[in-house]
Order: sequence, then C-alpha cells, then structure tokens
Amino acid sequence: MMIEAKLAELGITLPAPAAPVASYVPAVEANGMLFISGQLPFVDGKVVTGKVGDTRTLEDGKAAAKACAVMLIAQMKAALGGDLDRVERIVKLGVFVASTPDFTDQPEAANGASDLMEAVFGDAGKHARAAVSVPVLPRDATVEIDCVVKVRAV
Repeated sequence: MMIEAKLAELGITLPAPAAPVASYVPAVEANGMLFISGQLPFVDGKVVTGKVGDTRTLEDGKAAAKACAVMLIAQMKAALGGDLDRVERIVKLGVFVASTPDFTDQPEAANGASDLMEAVFGDAGKHARAAVSVPVLPRDATVEIDCVVKVRAV
C-alpha cells in the first residue's frame, strides 16, 4: 500500500481506467512486463483537446501529460488486481504531443508525466522516454502516452 499512500499524499485520486475506444485491450502483462495502451488526458471526465502552440500552451501540454500519467497509473492498478506495489519499475513512456510544426518543446511537455511517475514511484519511476510531435491525436487529444512497466510476480 506504499504507492496508494504516496498517491494520497500527492492529493491524487485515481479515476476509473478508461475503456478502449477501438479494437484493443488497455493492458497486457507478459513475462514480467506490463504494456499499457496509449492513454488520453481526462480531466473531470472530459478529454483535454487542442494543439500545443495553437490553442494550448506549454503549461497546458504539461498538465495534459500529467493527466495521461494519472490514467496510466489507473490502468496499472486495474491490470495488477489493485496492487500498485507490484510495480517494480516504469521502464518507458512514449509521449505523443499534438502540436504545431513550429513548437519544439515536446520534451518539456512530456515532463508533466515523467515528473509524476518519479513523484509516485520514486527512483523506480525514472524511465526511458520518447517525446514526439504529431499533427493530430484520437479525439483531438492534446497528449497521448503509452507505457511499459516491469512488475513483480504475484
């Protein structure tokens, strides 16, 4: 229950994990690894939309990335039977930022998610990462993030 306590300390209440919007599953556990499908930034039950560099600022992008990270943790909890303490390491985040062609601060926007993973999981939250610009994301989301997690056996 250490991770649950850390979430509470940070004032984070996990939402229900998002249902898939197409033909895929939210997470797959294989050989000690948990692969989580891309998560969109939900705030108050609605997807954060718009492009960074156009209708969204860098700070909006960071906040959207953090919201994606919260959804990733919610998916981890669901996939691991409610036991977030099984998370051994956040291995990698793939961060996709809907942004204008002249916006080049995708890594800084992605820090919204990376910083949360480290705050929640400590050193085990430090991870490899890609942060790339895309012209559009599903549902006009501002950010989408997928994740690979190393998990402890039951």
